[in-house]
Amino acid sequence: MPKHGKKYVDALKQFDRHKAYEPMEALELVKKVAPGKFDETVEAAIRLGVDPRHADQQVRGAVVLPHGTGKTKRVLVFASGDKIREAEEAGADYVGGEDLVAKIQGGWMDFDVAIATPDMMSKVGKIGRILGPRGLMPNPKTGTVTFDVAQAVREAKTGKIQYRVDKAGNIHAPIGKVSFETNKLFENLKTLVDALMRAKPAAAKGTYMRNISISSTMGPGVKVNVQKMIG
Repeated sequence: MPKHGKKYVDALKQFDRHKAYEPMEALELVKKVAPGKFDETVEAAIRLGVDPRHADQQVRGAVVLPHGTGKTKRVLVFASGDKIREAEEAGADYVGGEDLVAKIQGGWMDFDVAIATPDMMSKVGKIGRILGPRGLMPNPKTGTVTFDVAQAVREAKTGKIQYRVDKAGNIHAPIGKVSFETNKLFENLKTLVDALMRAKPAAAKGTYMRNISISSTMGPGVKVNVQKMIG
């Protein structure tokens, strides 16, 4: 069993770990028991009824949270020609082509989101082994391989998050900050849940949305009543 600090243990005493709470009540609890002295991120952990070992049961995509994540993301764009100017005007932090590929090959990774135009993917493919394991490889399924770089940059800057089921069938995603109003956290969580429901693979059998738990960065997880989220 992992050892937890006094604040974490005290937080656990303030609610029933085995109870699935109404969504708004669960979010209020997460805000109340957050033990950190900083503005912690509120995260959702969602267990899906899929077997990720099968290609037809993969769940992956992206969604724009209506109230953002509370974090300003550093956006990199692989582009050429007029698309460089479009990306820069939209607010991209870094824009380039082979120069950025070489920089990343040299160990530089000072960005949170990577976007690429389709014609640049042959060059970006050279660093797939670097970007892939970090979840940074541009992908059409998440809207990060596109000629509409301006729109992609704006979405990334204003709250677009990517999700991908892990080996255990779980999705982990940020839905805001402890300082957010509860209703805004709820709307972000609802947006994520709705996106996952739309992404349900046809091959998934039985109960699809099995469990939802939310927590702050340093706080314990609070279970959410799934039916209240998908009903």
